[in-house]
Amino acid sequence: MAEGKKVKFSYDRLNMLCMDAFQKFGFSEGKARIITDVLLTADLYGIQSHGMQRMVRYYKGIQKGTMKVDVEPEIVFETPISAVIDGHSGMGQLNGHFAMELAIKKAKEVGVGIVSVRNSNHYGIAGYYAKMAAKENMLGFSCTNSEAIMVPTYASKAMIGSNPQAWCVPAEPYDFLFDASTTVVTRGKLEMYNKLGKKLPDGWALDKNGQPTNNAGEVLSNIVGHVGGGIMPLGGNTEELGSHKGYGNGMVAEIFSSILSQGLTSDLVMKDGKAGTCHGFMAINLSSFGDPEAIKKHFSEYLQALRDAPKAADQARIYTHGEKEMLAIKDRKNNGIPVIDKTMTEVYDLCKYLKLDFSKYFGDYIPPKADNMFTGNY
Repeated sequence: MAEGKKVKFSYDRLNMLCMDAFQKFGFSEGKARIITDVLLTADLYGIQSHGMQRMVRYYKGIQKGTMKVDVEPEIVFETPISAVIDGHSGMGQLNGHFAMELAIKKAKEVGVGIVSVRNSNHYGIAGYYAKMAAKENMLGFSCTNSEAIMVPTYASKAMIGSNPQAWCVPAEPYDFLFDASTTVVTRGKLEMYNKLGKKLPDGWALDKNGQPTNNAGEVLSNIVGHVGGGIMPLGGNTEELGSHKGYGNGMVAEIFSSILSQGLTSDLVMKDGKAGTCHGFMAINLSSFGDPEAIKKHFSEYLQALRDAPKAADQARIYTHGEKEMLAIKDRKNNGIPVIDKTMTEVYDLCKYLKLDFSKYFGDYIPPKADNMFTGNY
């Protein structure tokens, strides 16, 4: 089971744990299933930073009141092709699922659906929602803002979130799925490095004076304290390597989420005891452009041409976006999902708080001991 500082568990065990924990949090079985599916999809894709390790962070959010259990998303403005939803500080996964379902419904009726959400929380991986549209033979788009962690080009203080964008388009044998933050890395990745006590690679983060740093704990503390510094945009912190492009793409996500919904911009998210995260969703019916199957076939042929392109020296394979995720799912379903052992320490303590039997899910496995619960910055 051991794998360095990671352990592996079956999807079924983690699914059972998450379902039980979220129902203990107060969610219905149906809502717990949606939240669990979003988290474990991230783990199956190999995106541990957005997987079940977030459970403890969500528990803390519920305890502090920034995440509400007994609320429902509300449509506050609507047209045949668009809508604005107030999430009322509910779970981001539930608000996101509701919003994308609405966008898909509108796309089926009029060809396109665009939905913007305000007053929400962390919603997991953006690609989950874009994939929802692709499953309906549509082009899907999703984005979100977050607590400010991105330091704009030539600035010294975080003003924009990681603000990921995801696009998914149906194709064979794999859907095209592009899901990426507009920062060099996400805050979740820094949390992982902090748990492991590892130095950050060069080119990831800046200290409170806007200077490069390798200290994950310091950067996370500065983000929480709003004292300066943060994570670099895609392209680093200068224009020479394209910093302005990551900065600009972060603003695109901001427009679709907080601006269209008239919600909180990233610099105001997670202040004064309220989360206020905003999301954006779009579904485009391929039939708006002709025969959906012909479009899908045309795109699939191009993707295969990319995979068959001449390879660089010493490279055996060219991937298209979404291919690695499908391969990861197969591997993790067969061989287990890797989890950092320190995350398991948190899960162990969480089970005690929720009065859940840890051994029911993990047998004789005992995680490393911790001096206190919920270590790290959240």
